[in-house]
Amino acid sequence: MIQEFQKGGGIMWFLLACIIIAVALIIERLITLFFVANLNAKKFVAGLINRIENEGINSAIEYCQRVHSPIARVLLPALQKYDQGREAMEEAIMRAATTELGFLDRGMQLMGGIIVVAPFFGFLGTVTGMIRAFAAVAAVGEVEPTVVASGIAEALITTKWGLLIAAPLSIIHILFQQKINGYTKDMETATASLIDYLMTKKS
Repeated sequence: MIQEFQKGGGIMWFLLACIIIAVALIIERLITLFFVANLNAKKFVAGLINRIENEGINSAIEYCQRVHSPIARVLLPALQKYDQGREAMEEAIMRAATTELGFLDRGMQLMGGIIVVAPFFGFLGTVTGMIRAFAAVAAVGEVEPTVVASGIAEALITTKWGLLIAAPLSIIHILFQQKINGYTKDMETATASLIDYLMTKKS
């Protein structure tokens, strides 16, 4: 791998930067989406309603504050605005949801950018490699395998690594996006269920 990096020329540094950023994003997204944000929305709302029934709104508010999950942080403002009616609760939820969706979607645009850029760096390496190969031929005056080998190697290596970065990252990006979409739907269902319950309780 070290030999490939050296043969790939200067473009390999850009591809290495793409790999480092991509790995950091994958680790951060895994922790955020599968550990920090991971919460069964239906069970949480059911538990919240049970607390309201048995211990009151303040107990439910304290429970939401203890749970470090986007769904809990979206439902919390609704409980805090309970006395102000449905419109106030929905408005508070919308503000909280905007923040939490930004939290869930953090880094996804950068990941998508790397998916697009990495192959371009690979193709740029192809161009620079071929330029080196033809320049070597022009300097020697004849086409020999040993003369063009380093340029062609650079062209193929950079193309290979550009695609190796982009292809797996595309699949990971899709899986993460599906997870985020799932959380978004859970948030919508959870907030609708809680508001309907609170309005029923109030009436």
